Amino acid sequence: MRMVDLINKKKYGGALTREELDFFVSGVTDGSIPDYQTSALCMAILLKGMNDEEIAALTDLMAHSGDMIDLSEFGTLSVDKHSTGGVGDKTTLILAPLAAACGAKVAKMSGRGLGHTGGTVDKLESIPGYRTELPEEEFRRISREVGVCVIGQSGELAPADKKLYALRDVTGTVDSIPLIVSSIMSKKLAAGAHSIVLDVTVGSGAFMKTVEDAEILAKKMVTIGRACGRNMSALITDMSEPLGRAVGNALEVKEALAVLKGELEGDLKEVCLALAGEMISLSLEMTPEEGLALAKETLESGAAYEKFKEWIAAQGGDVCYVEDPSLFPAAAFSCEVIAEESGYLAAMDTEAIGNAACNLGAGRKTKADVLDMSAGIILEAKIGDKVKKGDVLATLYSEKEETLDGAAALYAGALSFSKKKVARPVLVHRIIR
Repeated sequence: MRMVDLINKKKYGGALTREELDFFVSGVTDGSIPDYQTSALCMAILLKGMNDEEIAALTDLMAHSGDMIDLSEFGTLSVDKHSTGGVGDKTTLILAPLAAACGAKVAKMSGRGLGHTGGTVDKLESIPGYRTELPEEEFRRISREVGVCVIGQSGELAPADKKLYALRDVTGTVDSIPLIVSSIMSKKLAAGAHSIVLDVTVGSGAFMKTVEDAEILAKKMVTIGRACGRNMSALITDMSEPLGRAVGNALEVKEALAVLKGELEGDLKEVCLALAGEMISLSLEMTPEEGLALAKETLESGAAYEKFKEWIAAQGGDVCYVEDPSLFPAAAFSCEVIAEESGYLAAMDTEAIGNAACNLGAGRKTKADVLDMSAGIILEAKIGDKVKKGDVLATLYSEKEETLDGAAALYAGALSFSKKKVARPVLVHRIIR
């Protein structure tokens, strides 16, 4: 085969065969196809699209381009959750022990944060002693005995995707639905779970800005996942404002603990229950209604909180911090963002708020940056809240005092107000099964 023939075939709208896609993925993985030809095919795919058979083949081949995690010992009980990203998204901290307490097996690899979105691994590392790198045998043992184990991405999962994404990022081909689907789903397939629940976020803090676009992506990922032999479900959840009230690593762990302990109501709990219901339904072969009911019952009983403690201890974390969150170090400096007018909080630029938290030290601008685990933001007002001039809208925390003024200005500029009453956002827009 010649790469130029594949480029021309797709340029004129032709469908690539599995053999042709295998040639492409193999060449990307071993470096035998030059970047300019890879980029040309990505642009042709962006412009001409792919049918479901092509996307399924591309996804499966990319998944098999590197290591494949074998979770077959757990049968149908293994379940994973993937979020397309957001601000204040600490759902895994709640979902993983909640699903495990119901009998599912959550053997999961999670990523680190870069830019305005946070990473689950970073949040877990704010708990002293928690190990995000484990030998494969220990990863399996903890998953088997505790029901949940969450580590950082290790090995070579979908190396073809890593190379493709780096090129897509600099060639204007990131926003191709076939390439987005194959990128996300190849990593999820390689991670080995029998069932996968997708949290497709939408809004100012998400990659997808409209519910319609998010639904197209979600439906395509569910279709491709099922074609590759996995149980699939997708929720389109709101990210027009940060999820919950905490943004920042230790701050988000403390908020997740408050939900697990039954001390906190609100959007974070509601979204987590919806996601957990799907995870439990798929892995335990229940109806969605039964899965949701079991999730609520398990959370309210305290069993999910006890499972969280068991999980953290199994991975070396200091459970004293779980039992007494006041032990988490407090930032040396803080400041408040004050309302300059009265009215209703009408909208938030959630990505800007994520960037403000990043500037405080809660996120990375480059992969080499060291995080300030105590840094972040506590939201005092969310969309739909009525505020008066002089009210505190948010409190910002950092170990570097010089970051506060700029971050506060960025946060204040991210808010819009209305004199008329504003409805709170719908949290779960659609569920696709």
